Order: sequence, then C-alpha cells, then structure tokens
Amino acid sequence: MSPPRIALITPMLPVDHDQTRGRYIYETARALSRLAEVRTWFIQPRYPRLPGLSPRSFLHDDIGPDYRIEGIDVEALSYPAIPGLSRVLNGVVASRLLTPRLRRFAPDLVLAYWVYPDGHAALRTARNLGIPCIVGARGSDIHVRSGINAIMTRRTIAGVDRLLTVSKAMRLAAIKQFGASENRTLTISNGFNTGIFRPLDRVAMRNKLGIEPQARLVIYVGRLVESKGLCELIEAHRRLVQRNRNLRLVLIGDGVMRERLGTLISTNGLENSVLLAGGCEPEQVAEWIAAADLLTLPSWSEGYPNVVVEAIACGRPVVATDVGGTREIIDSSNGILIPARNVDALERALDDALERSWDHTAIAAAMRRTWDDVGRETLAVCEQVIAEQR
Repeated sequence: MSPPRIALITPMLPVDHDQTRGRYIYETARALSRLAEVRTWFIQPRYPRLPGLSPRSFLHDDIGPDYRIEGIDVEALSYPAIPGLSRVLNGVVASRLLTPRLRRFAPDLVLAYWVYPDGHAALRTARNLGIPCIVGARGSDIHVRSGINAIMTRRTIAGVDRLLTVSKAMRLAAIKQFGASENRTLTISNGFNTGIFRPLDRVAMRNKLGIEPQARLVIYVGRLVESKGLCELIEAHRRLVQRNRNLRLVLIGDGVMRERLGTLISTNGLENSVLLAGGCEPEQVAEWIAAADLLTLPSWSEGYPNVVVEAIACGRPVVATDVGGTREIIDSSNGILIPARNVDALERALDDALERSWDHTAIAAAMRRTWDDVGRETLAVCEQVIAEQR
C-alpha cells in the first residue's frame, strides 16, 4: 500500500527573525515527510498596518509566498484578520482559502497543529473534502484559553477524529477542560535533533562565544514575552549577581518584550551581566547550551518545552517551573522544578543548581527520543484514522 497523502496545516514555522519559532512543528513535518507524501500549508493572519492593530503577544511579520525551508514541501499563505475583532471568524476565513488548495492536492487526511483558529480551519476544510482530520495541540492552545478562544477550542476538539497532545498533562487538561474524548486523545511527546543537540566541549564553546572561563553562565531560550517569566528571571538574577559578580545571564530569542527587557536591564544596572543575544539558529543554540552551566525556563505555562529536552540532550541541567509537561522531562537527576511566578523560589533554585555537582554525561545519555520516533508515531495515528474511515 502506498504511503498516505497528508495535508499539514500550521501557523508556526521558523522565520528569519525567530529561528526557534515553531521548530518542533517543522521537525515533525520533516520527519513525517520522510515517511509519507506531505505538503505543508504555513498559514498566517494578515493584520492591517495601523497603529494599535498589531498583535501584542508575538512579533508579526507578513510571510510571503516565496517562503521556503529545507526538508518540507511548503506553501505560505495569509488571510485577513483584525486582532481580537475577527477572532471568531478567523477559522472560517482561513478555511475558505485552504479548501481549494487542498482539493487540488487531494490528501487522504488533514493534520493541523494549533487548535484554534488553525485546527478549526483544517477541520472545516477536511469536512468539505470528506476526509478525516487530526489536530495537534502544542501548549497555550490548551492551557491558555478564555472567552471566544475557549468556546472555539471546545468546538474544534469535539469535531476532530483525533486530538494529539505533546504531554500527558496536556491530555488530561484537554479532557477535563474541553471535553476531549479519552479514546480519541493521544500523547505524542516531542523529540530532539540528535545531530545538533549533543554534548559539546564546554571550553571550546566558551572560547567561541567569548565567555570568560570563570563565569557562571545561565541561559534562557525562547520567546521574549512576559508569560515566559522573564521579569521574575531578571529580578532573580539581579539578586544573585550581587553575591556572585561572575554570574552571567544570556537571553536567546526575540519577541514583543525585547525593548522592555532592555530597559529593565539598564534600569537595574545589569548591562555587564545580562546579554540579549537575539534569535539564533539551532546550531548556535546548541553552542550556547554547551557553554552554559544550566538552562532556565521560568514560564507561567508550557506544553512540552522542547528547549528543556534539548538542554538535557546536551548534558545541561535545567531549572524550570512545574507547569504543563515539564514534570515529564525533569527529575532530580537533571534539574529542579519550582512554582511559577515565584521570584524567591527561582532565586534559590538557580543558586542551588549552580552550586550542585551534576553528572553531565548521565544527563545527556538519558535523553534518546528523536524526531524520527515522533514521525513514526504520528504516521501510525494517521494511518489508523484513514483506515477507520475507509
């Protein structure tokens, strides 16, 4: 039997200003493309270029139809939207653009990542074409929903043939909060790129990145938004650097909080100990992880944070908040879990982790799950759903 034709819908893939954005979806699409015939539609809202009508939670830039990325067959398109005002219609409008494109591709199944509005658009399109639909939830599309987003998320989940979650905690949240079917909700956790995220020589990486041998280096990798706990991180660092002048903090990524963070750093006199490194390619992220003493992720909410997986694969311990599926990655051998939005706990945990003796080789050896594993498991679910309909 020939491999299935899968139409993959996503609003998130790596872009020029943020190479970490949607990396986990890209890696899943690439792994799945090695096993089946997959075409990816990278679908984005297109906002009016007017003051006050830009999204507040993420940097937005129109992605042109010439968008390309190695390893996947991708078509980028955008639909008109107004932040907040068009939220209830975004899925409908996006589906109208998707339906003729998918009809020409003639897929056996639609697979979408991000429940609303993109999963809803995928579901409407799949029903128009008479084929099954699977939606994958990634994090805040389950954990941070309210108002019309919550209503439409529930409707989308009720209609799909399968709901995929990246953590067991998210699966339970989808069942309890949105009425997802226990039998049709499955967990497929993320993997990591073994060719990039692996133990590297710490001294060599510090020399390359210009980090002093005596520095105690803590890094953060992710979007620069308030919900990632960055204000708490800056405050915890401010306290710690008063006791340890060799402490350094590097923030890797980009986002709407970039300017505010710059102000916060200068206001607290932290210019010599905090670096805003900007968005980095995965290879650069791996170098920073190797150079660091530890990685921290003090988020208020998470799905299954891939940067935590990548740090552990590189042999580095992690201090992170006990939210979402983070507990499914971190234990006492590879990190410390703390409550969210708690500066005191974050300060103590960072201090403790920096002083503790970690077995870096054992930390890295315990992380083995790859994106090929994710691709195989995802394909198995797709094939099962296609067989059920037939």
